[in-house]
Amino acid sequence: MLNQPSPKERYIELLKKTLLFEMWQEHEEDLFSNLMGHGKNVDPLKHQNGEIWPKTAHSMIGRMRMNNLQMCMKTILEEQIEGDFIETGVWRGGACIFMQGFLQAEGIHNRKIWVADSFEGLPPPNEIKYPKDKGDQLHTFSYLAVSLEEVQKNFQKYDLLDTNVHFLKGWFKDTLPTAPIKKLSLLRLDGDLYESTMDSLNNLYHKVSKNGFIIIDDYILPTCQAAVTDFREEHHIQAPLIPIDNHSVYWRKP
Repeated sequence: MLNQPSPKERYIELLKKTLLFEMWQEHEEDLFSNLMGHGKNVDPLKHQNGEIWPKTAHSMIGRMRMNNLQMCMKTILEEQIEGDFIETGVWRGGACIFMQGFLQAEGIHNRKIWVADSFEGLPPPNEIKYPKDKGDQLHTFSYLAVSLEEVQKNFQKYDLLDTNVHFLKGWFKDTLPTAPIKKLSLLRLDGDLYESTMDSLNNLYHKVSKNGFIIIDDYILPTCQAAVTDFREEHHIQAPLIPIDNHSVYWRKP
């Protein structure tokens, strides 16, 4: 007889399916595809790979990135790597909600979830200071701007908003340098731009524990990839970049 999933495993799987709106995929719409004139129907493979802009789901990172996030958190607990979890750039909050749900399911209450975002969308490119962001138009999409109140309500929908969840509202250049974060075991970046990615790495990487995880959601974007490359070269980071899906990579801090 095959081993049956435990109640904890069933809860974590159900949480992923709900955050990604997988159980109701036939009712989901791909707003990016529709914007490009290709219709609003959801391609299941693109949904799995986090390549759609969902109308309803609370996360757009897709199944493969969500599974990677679970693997990282599971390894952190198994190896007792010290530190909190953070995501910089949270959209509707889905990945952070999953972090919190995972910790709750594991009975862990001594790690904080840091939810960092402008809650106003992306900043216009600072082309003088960060010329590699020149011409980027993501700041013009109101779809990417989700308010703090909406993200908090999304946490509440899953009964996962408590004192372990901390919100950092504002541009990363303003909030991250003074954020009261002592140590991190998981640093998940989803800021798209060179500026946002570099601000996150410059202010938070030194707080990541040895063998902690750094996840780059937007590595496919030239702006983000350039920032990761420049930062790793400047700090002589040789740890291999491990692909997650077509868009994302991660590495472990040496």
